[in-house]
Amino acid sequence: MTKAPKILYDCDTGIDDAMTLLYLASLVRAGKAELAAVGTVHGNIDPMTGALNTLRVLEAAGVPAGEPGPGGPVVPVAVGAARPMAQDVHYALDWHGTDGLGDTHLPEPAGRPVAEPAAAQIVRLARAMPGELTLLATGPLTNLGSALLLDGELPSLIREVVVMGGAFDHPGNITTHAEANIWHDPEAADLVFAADWPIVLVPLDATHPTAVHDDWLDRLAAHDTPVARFAANILEFYADAYTPTLRRRGAVIHDALAAMLVVDPDLGEYVQRPVRVELRGELTRGTTVWDARSLPAEDTRRPVKVAVGSDVARFQERLLSALLTF
Repeated sequence: MTKAPKILYDCDTGIDDAMTLLYLASLVRAGKAELAAVGTVHGNIDPMTGALNTLRVLEAAGVPAGEPGPGGPVVPVAVGAARPMAQDVHYALDWHGTDGLGDTHLPEPAGRPVAEPAAAQIVRLARAMPGELTLLATGPLTNLGSALLLDGELPSLIREVVVMGGAFDHPGNITTHAEANIWHDPEAADLVFAADWPIVLVPLDATHPTAVHDDWLDRLAAHDTPVARFAANILEFYADAYTPTLRRRGAVIHDALAAMLVVDPDLGEYVQRPVRVELRGELTRGTTVWDARSLPAEDTRRPVKVAVGSDVARFQERLLSALLTF
């Protein structure tokens, strides 16, 4: 992109969302992106805790957030859906801690969430800035699905949707086949993939190979600034959770790859496929499905641009550099 993207970020602010907020804040400070607003959703943690975490992270990064005030631009943070459309709510406390930030139990943020629900905020901002917004979603897609139900014209108003979610040729991370963000609300995810808007989907196939390990974590921990210390502290919890899966110390910062592909799509490798979500399977509910045959069946759905890989070294260095700019 030649022009700095205007990003509306929808997230469930746990540890990798927090790292992504720091990355986005570094872009905002450098004039390489605009953060139009943030909305939170159930997922890693409940959406109110996620909103307070979002405010904590943005404030730590020097980006004013919360309710608008007289002191200049402020990133509004809206609380979104507290549960999925058609199943019980589940949280990922084992991976993100009881507070969503690695049990760091930080003080209350200075700012407060806005009163407007996150889905309504999506619709209002899309109407106010038609064709300008990139909708970046790194949590369950309940807010996006709800926004589609609120405004049938929404797909024509959004520039692009970038979603971290799904798994195709990679095992699931919450069931054998399903990735967490999609599994937490399969109905909403299928609404999003069925809508006629340009989607980039960043599944586990692309994110899992970007795992950072001891050397990267040590370089972050060696940088003695408040933001670097905060990032290193929450990643300690995340790495403890991830080490059995990775079989060595490390963590996968899934959401940051999706954010990086917003500003540098050439960092990724892609295929184009219509995507559907399995809604009824006893063992496969929440699985993302594409037709990967050499002669795929005709499909009425708009193809999704699915990331199947990335330049891992560039991703890791760029993320680390962003965290060390504060």
